[in-house]
Amino acid sequence: MLKKIYLLPIILLLISCKKENVVPVLNTSNYFDVLNEEFTGDLAYETTSFVEKYWRVVGNTGFNKSVYKIAEELEKSGFVKEDSATSNDILTYRIEKRPLKNPTWESVDASVKIDGEEVPLLQHSTNRNMIALNSYSTPKKGVKAEVVYVKDLKKIKDLDIKGKIVFAETSPHKIFNQAIVKGGALGLVTYSNPKYLQPQKNTTSIQFRTIPLNEEVKSWAIAMSYKAKEKLKEELLKGKVFLDVHIETNIYPSEELTIVADIKGNKYPKERLVFSAHIQEPGANDNATGVGVALEMATLTAELIKNNIFIPNRTLTFLWGDEIISTNRYVKEDSIRAKDIKWGISLDMVGEDTQKTGGTFLIEKMPDPSAIWTRGKDKHTEWGGRKMKLKEMTPHYLNDFLIDKFKEQGKRANWIVNTNPFEGGSDHVPFLKRNIPSVLFWHFTDQFYHTDNDRIDKVSQKTLKNVGIASLASAYTLLNADSTTAKSILQNIEKAALSRLQEEKKQSEIALKKGDSLSIQLSIISAWKDWYINSTKTTLDVVKDSAKHQDYIKETSKKIDSASSKIIEELKLIRKN
Repeated sequence: MLKKIYLLPIILLLISCKKENVVPVLNTSNYFDVLNEEFTGDLAYETTSFVEKYWRVVGNTGFNKSVYKIAEELEKSGFVKEDSATSNDILTYRIEKRPLKNPTWESVDASVKIDGEEVPLLQHSTNRNMIALNSYSTPKKGVKAEVVYVKDLKKIKDLDIKGKIVFAETSPHKIFNQAIVKGGALGLVTYSNPKYLQPQKNTTSIQFRTIPLNEEVKSWAIAMSYKAKEKLKEELLKGKVFLDVHIETNIYPSEELTIVADIKGNKYPKERLVFSAHIQEPGANDNATGVGVALEMATLTAELIKNNIFIPNRTLTFLWGDEIISTNRYVKEDSIRAKDIKWGISLDMVGEDTQKTGGTFLIEKMPDPSAIWTRGKDKHTEWGGRKMKLKEMTPHYLNDFLIDKFKEQGKRANWIVNTNPFEGGSDHVPFLKRNIPSVLFWHFTDQFYHTDNDRIDKVSQKTLKNVGIASLASAYTLLNADSTTAKSILQNIEKAALSRLQEEKKQSEIALKKGDSLSIQLSIISAWKDWYINSTKTTLDVVKDSAKHQDYIKETSKKIDSASSKIIEELKLIRKN
């Protein structure tokens, strides 16, 4: 009853504002209510649809058009170019331009036919990933050559492949030097789709491949679908096979573009949260979705600020560029700026229709002990991750803070939110390497990952909306975090720590029954205890007057330590009995 009375003023305020078509001023009590009304996912989906039309490599036409599309939408919502902004401008953006060391690349057209057959084995109009990145064009009339099937890659050096097309079931990059540079092969046709793509089901999918850019041999490689691979092998069983190959690509000097948008904080403008979304890669979910969600997050925040609905105390930054490279540069090139980056978040593959792609939405955590001892509900994705060491752990409240926020949106929207131990491979890594707390938002497993079937029909506007809402609610809380927020985060840490310790106790009991080492089980409990106790200390980063908060940290740490000590004694007793 008391809870209902407490919520009544908020509910009445929202109803009143809705009737008058006015959005209430944002605060921690209504972030989710307001954002669920205001964040539609329309711009995120529209942008995703625009970007995914292009096969994007840094510096090429599609990449650059995506950058200028972002800039156009930012200007519509009130962002001004940084070089013409005044000190009073809160919303600014810039496009950074740098010459590319190597030329850029883009695919134009291609077809592969078995000599004597009318229907192409592969054609670019339906398999836009068929041309390996950095491939050169064939002569306009194409090339026709005999296919040599290399079953044993170790024997490739002994085969007569000069002037022929090498067919192998491996990555073209792996055999390029031996087959093309040393062996004189005319080109490559390869197949290497991993099992998680379900190639026998998705028979036309091609996962994009790369070969070294070699301006001397100017060769090419074709990546194959399961269907095309099986057809070629079938024909080879009948005798010699000749392929007729036509490839058209563009390789040319260009520049690298990175676009950065800043929403300046009101109280602590040097302190910032950075969302990074990479533009390059050819797919819709990877990563046109990240580009689209980030853009709607930026433009909606701009609207809320212009209407005096939200006033950020810290700066919110959005970065769009070349995966890892742009983020790495952002955190390294300006050491003064970097030291005040408080949080970094990677938006990568964030709009999936999981009914079609498989998997779930995931928060890839900062390195915690689950990346060392992966057990129970914790599991690595098919993408995979190495076993880490204790010295690589990064205790911080960000993991559980974000999990808590995203689970809240999950409950509201009947949306599944899961986590995975740290694996790496996206824009969260450069932040972590500079000791900046960072996580990855993504989906996996995705049966169309990096394939030419990763198109707009695999994207869900509902997912784009859920990710955008949860991301902004989390960001707004952190941007305006103070001692009250820090205390709330401490309470969340305590709850998460006690829950984790109980789960690890359960897993240790199972392990002990199987005869596993007690010392290892005690090490696991101690590692989680230390991780969470050290996480409590990181809440000081949003507290300006730390004296009182230090007492809260000690109190929380004591509870975590006490719980772990009790569990350790119970495990010792189990082993003794």
